[in-house]
Amino acid sequence: MPPKRAAAAASEAAPAAKRAKTASTSKKTAVKAKADAPKKAAPAKKKETATKTVAAKKAVAPKKAAAPARKKTPKPSEGSDKENADAAPAPKVNGVKRKRDENEEQPDEVVAGDAQVNGERSTKRAEKEEAEAAPVKKRKVAAPKPAPKRVVRELKAINEPPTQVMDIFVFGEGTAGELGLGSVRVDGKKPIDVKRPRINHNLKGVVQVACGGMHVAALTKDNKILTWGVNDQGALGRDTTWEGGLRDVDDEDEDSDDEDTGMNPKESTPGEIDTSDIPEGTKWVQLVASDSATFALTTTGQVYGWGTFRSNEGILGFNKHVMVQRTPTHVPELSRIKQLAAGLNHILALDDKNKIYAWGAGQQAQLARRLLERDDLAALYPTGIGALPGRAKAEKIACGSYHSFVIDNKARVIGWGLNNYAELGVEDEAGQDGGFVMRPQLIKSLAGYEIADIAGGEHHSLACTKDGQLITWGRIDGHQVGQPSASFSEDNTIWDERQKPRILLVPTVVPDIGGVVRVAAGTDHSFAITADGKVYSWGFSANYQTGQGTTDDIESPTLIDNSAIRDRKIVFAGAGGQYGILGALPLEN
Repeated sequence: MPPKRAAAAASEAAPAAKRAKTASTSKKTAVKAKADAPKKAAPAKKKETATKTVAAKKAVAPKKAAAPARKKTPKPSEGSDKENADAAPAPKVNGVKRKRDENEEQPDEVVAGDAQVNGERSTKRAEKEEAEAAPVKKRKVAAPKPAPKRVVRELKAINEPPTQVMDIFVFGEGTAGELGLGSVRVDGKKPIDVKRPRINHNLKGVVQVACGGMHVAALTKDNKILTWGVNDQGALGRDTTWEGGLRDVDDEDEDSDDEDTGMNPKESTPGEIDTSDIPEGTKWVQLVASDSATFALTTTGQVYGWGTFRSNEGILGFNKHVMVQRTPTHVPELSRIKQLAAGLNHILALDDKNKIYAWGAGQQAQLARRLLERDDLAALYPTGIGALPGRAKAEKIACGSYHSFVIDNKARVIGWGLNNYAELGVEDEAGQDGGFVMRPQLIKSLAGYEIADIAGGEHHSLACTKDGQLITWGRIDGHQVGQPSASFSEDNTIWDERQKPRILLVPTVVPDIGGVVRVAAGTDHSFAITADGKVYSWGFSANYQTGQGTTDDIESPTLIDNSAIRDRKIVFAGAGGQYGILGALPLEN
């Protein structure tokens, strides 16, 4: 083995011990441990109080007309010393001070040296009365000008909503409610540990689905956004407070047809988001979901979001002012957006002028910019990543957990972010702890292909070409790349000290599968959809997330072939940490 390969392999040792530990974990609660993955605090199940921004409060509270100011008579202790000194003393009545009435008739002034003091008005008094008797000239006042009318500029639609309705099939663990099957058995079937694709009858008219780590969002044809799964950090965008409790495990009756799983039914059942702060008439076109947040794109290119981002240290926040955003709120820094993409804790947005914005957690360079530790909240501000190399014009954006991709109009791939498992397809720094690519660069290892679709998992990636080839690269030890052992060589693979393949450095075509038109990736498992509507899966399957009915790893792309979808045309596949979702065209009536 070349010295470079051996050194890199030594730094990434002991995959077998990790896999053995994962395999022994209970399938209902296990999330695959990754000893050498970037540290990420486990989401706490603590309910947090929503924090509303000042802007949100102003939007909800109607404006009141300002009340006229009341004149307040200053108390003796109020006002300046000069004003108190000039004030006339109040006259006394029976030895008690009485406040002087301004309308009370006062005695005539006595002027020293005036000859008519006795019974006659003083000269000054006469002059005053004469002045008061003179006619008052009316002052012309200009008519008030009408207030200028407020012109509201109506935004033009730049995006079209999806219209193709799908039947939704789910499979995987589901103990966090991410399957959306509710909390009780239906027709004798539990809503958890679903081994093979099962239709979700709670979902009707769905046209688009976004899979987060442990929650899901779906857009319906009638413009509703439904969410389900974990809502600890507001990822569902609605109130899921539940007064119920956990079932008594000792009284559990496995044969009961209505057995309650103890899950929160408001989280495990799809529900519509809170739209009270969203302008009437808003139409949605796309949803994306990260680990603890959800974002939605409108026909006019506006972006709304809710939830929060997490960093290696825990909750980072939703924006600079709000830690957890419980209901949908507008992202004011963005406009005329055409497309969104979501990683584990970062978001990309592409506008109609070919500018790409990134925000969220950026500790693995997934935002394509350096962040100062003293100002970590700067990562929460959507910021342009700069010009793409090779004068590329972006047509599609995509994310892995900690890395990002762009497919340009020449079918080339540009990438940046974490690369310690060569998940970008870049050999530099692969096999090194914390290896990453800071700035977007053309992925030279994919230069010989015309890429049509691309997706990223936690430490692996996959793509399909315009001629239907399936290509994979990155981490190997959980069969994430779906390659046979013959695909690994000294030229394209990093091996560990036990001479087991560890990292596939070079994007490699998967044999024995063709006609692929779409790809999708979960944390450590993947899907490929063919032009004839078939779907293949492979990778880590400890929680049935491959839909193959087993907890054993699926080593190579394998057709999902159960009675529920055998005669259905699959047009969508999505995945999270421990589950998978398929979308099929409805059956003709």
